[in-house]
Amino acid sequence: MENYTEYLLQQPINANYNDNLRTIRAIAEGSSDLLVNEFVLCGFPAALLCCEGMLSTMMITDLILNPITQIELEAPTAEKVFEFIEKRRLFSTDRAEAKSYKDLFRFLNSGFAVLIIDGVPAALVFGVQGYEKRSVNEPSGESNVMGARDGFIEVIRINMSLLRRRMKTPQLKLELFVKGTKSQTDLCLCYMADRVPKELIQRIKAHLDEMELESILSTGYVQPFLENRRGCLFDTVGATQRPDVMCAKLLEGRVGLLIDGTPYALVIPKLFCESFQTVDDYNFRPSYATLIRWIKYAAFLVAVLLPSLYLAIALHHPELLNRTLLLILAQAEENAPISLTAEAIGVLLTYEIIREAGLRLPKAVGGAVSIVAGLIIGDAAVSSGLISTPILTVTAIAVIAGFIVPDLAQSVTLLRLAFILAGGFGGLFGISLLGVVVLFNLCAAESFGFPVMAPFSPLYSGGMRDTLTRVDFRKMQSGNFTVEEYYE
Repeated sequence: MENYTEYLLQQPINANYNDNLRTIRAIAEGSSDLLVNEFVLCGFPAALLCCEGMLSTMMITDLILNPITQIELEAPTAEKVFEFIEKRRLFSTDRAEAKSYKDLFRFLNSGFAVLIIDGVPAALVFGVQGYEKRSVNEPSGESNVMGARDGFIEVIRINMSLLRRRMKTPQLKLELFVKGTKSQTDLCLCYMADRVPKELIQRIKAHLDEMELESILSTGYVQPFLENRRGCLFDTVGATQRPDVMCAKLLEGRVGLLIDGTPYALVIPKLFCESFQTVDDYNFRPSYATLIRWIKYAAFLVAVLLPSLYLAIALHHPELLNRTLLLILAQAEENAPISLTAEAIGVLLTYEIIREAGLRLPKAVGGAVSIVAGLIIGDAAVSSGLISTPILTVTAIAVIAGFIVPDLAQSVTLLRLAFILAGGFGGLFGISLLGVVVLFNLCAAESFGFPVMAPFSPLYSGGMRDTLTRVDFRKMQSGNFTVEEYYE
C-alpha cells in the first residue's frame, strides 16, 4: 500500500474532477484532517481543499471563499476560469501552482488552501496559514544584558522575517528548499551574496544533497552532513537562537541554515574563538570586554585541566607542592577508601547524572534534585569519608568554570575525563602529550576548507582585533575579517 501511495504522489494532477478527488482521497486514506469543500465555479465543479488546524478559517473565508463564489465570466471555460483566478484575482500574496499530487499534498500539509477545477490538470494554492505557534520571545540559552530580546521560533518563515528586519539589503539571499522524503521539511539557506564565496555555497548545497533522510526534526539531523568527516574534538558547525548573532555571522561571510520546526539556526563554518564571544561584548567598553574574554579563556583551561593537574601533582609530582599543601592533601586522603583517580571520575560522573536528572525532570521537581544532591554529595559523602574535600572542591571549581563557555560544554566534559585519565596514569607528561594531540587536532580541523582555529592558525593579524581583545568600533570598521579572505 505504501508503494501504491508513493506511485500516486508522483503522478501529475488529472484534468477530470472526479478522478482528482478519488486520487486525493486514496492518498489521504481517510485522514480526518483533510477538508474538501465542493462547490460550483462558473458552472464547473470545483473544490477547495485544506488541512484542518493548519490555516485561518476567517482568512480563508474572507480572502478566498467569498470572492471566488462571486466570479462571473461570459462564455466561460475551465481554462479561462483558472487563468482568470491566477492572473486577475489576488486572493493571497503567497501563491503557487501545483502540477503533481506530491506538490499538492506538500502545500496542503503546509497550511495552504488548494483549488482544483474540473477540466484543468493543475491546482492553485493560496497561502492562508493560521496554525498555532509560539510567540517571539527572549532566547533561553543565550541571555544578554544590553542586546535584543527576540529569538528564533519554530516557524521558518517568521525566522526569515527576523533576519530580513535587520538586514534590509537585497544582498541578503534566503533560498528556501525542501528535504526529507516523509517530513518534507522546509530549509532555508541564508547568506550575503557579496560576502560569501560561490564555492562555499556550492559545497554546502552538495553536502545537503547527500542527505537521504526520511525526516528532519531538529538541527542534529542535518549537522553531521555539514561537519568535517575526518573528525574534530569541537563542533565545526555553530548553532544560535539569536537573529542578531546570525546577522553578524552573515556579514562576516558565513552561511546560515534555518530549519522549520526548530528555534535554532546553524552557522557554517564555526570558529573556535567564537565560543568565547557574546553579544554583550560589543555593548560593553572594549577594555571590559577584553577582560571578560580573558576570563573565559582562563575558565576554559580551568574546566578542562584543573582536576587532571591536581591528580598529576598529587600522585606523581608531590614535590611541586609546598609543605602546608602537602600535609593538607595527605591528611584529607588518609582515610579515603579509593584512589584519587577513581574519586575524581566518580564525582564527575555523579555530577553528570545530577545535571541530566535536573534537565529532564519537570521544573516543579527539578529543584529537588539540586537539594538532594547538595545534601548527599556535598555533606554526607565528605562526612562519611567516601570522598575527600580537596577533590570535591577542585571538581566543583572545574564544573563551575565550564558554565562560562556553554557552547563547549560537550567537548569540555569529554576532554575533562580524558585529561583526568592522562594525569592519573601519566602525570604531567601524560597531560602534555594529550594536550599536544588536542592542539594538533584543533589546528588541523577545517570546515569546508576554512581553518577552525582562524585567525590564530594560520595567523591573520587583521582578525586578531576581535579575538583575544575587542578593539573599538572606530578601528574595527576599517576592515572586516571575512571567510572570503581565506578562500582568496
